[in-house]
Amino acid sequence: MSTRTDATTRREQILKEAARLFAERGFHGVGVDEIGAAVGISGPGLYRHFAGKDAMLAELLVGISERLLSGGRLRVEESTTDAAALLASLIDGHIDFALDDRPLITLHDRELDRLRERDRKLVRQLQRQYVELWVAAVRELHPQIEEAEARAAVHAVFGLLNSTPHLGSYGDGLLGRAATESLLRRLAHGAFAALTP
Repeated sequence: MSTRTDATTRREQILKEAARLFAERGFHGVGVDEIGAAVGISGPGLYRHFAGKDAMLAELLVGISERLLSGGRLRVEESTTDAAALLASLIDGHIDFALDDRPLITLHDRELDRLRERDRKLVRQLQRQYVELWVAAVRELHPQIEEAEARAAVHAVFGLLNSTPHLGSYGDGLLGRAATESLLRRLAHGAFAALTP
């Protein structure tokens, strides 16, 4: 008999493998049998956990948007009055996402339009709220800049950090994770520092 923890673990395994496979071959290039095989269950066995592939995609993209927003809010709540420390914390959190969840970045870029309209709107709403946390932090640190410039800077830094799926695999002549993390941190801070004339 499975426990609630076992069920949660199985769902997480399914979602992780679904994200990897969808990112590698596209949403329509992967069948439920392949996802099931990746986690050691039959394709039809997936339907005990999800209504179908569409439900997996929605949970992946809505879930990561919720996770980024809640993590960002937590960083804001835990911050002191030091605006630079808050921005550094937000950058570190997003770098962890960009390095640890690279398939989800690819999935978002390629498959967001496949979500039902309701789920797509929810993802966009969560993302806007996440962006606004950053905009407030940037303007606190750089009060001389306009809101529109701060928002453009935040989106530019997201573009930089979310480029990780294009880096290839570690060990293929590329930087390791720690070196990549350090590089991304320097580049993000440098981009925001450029807001000061």
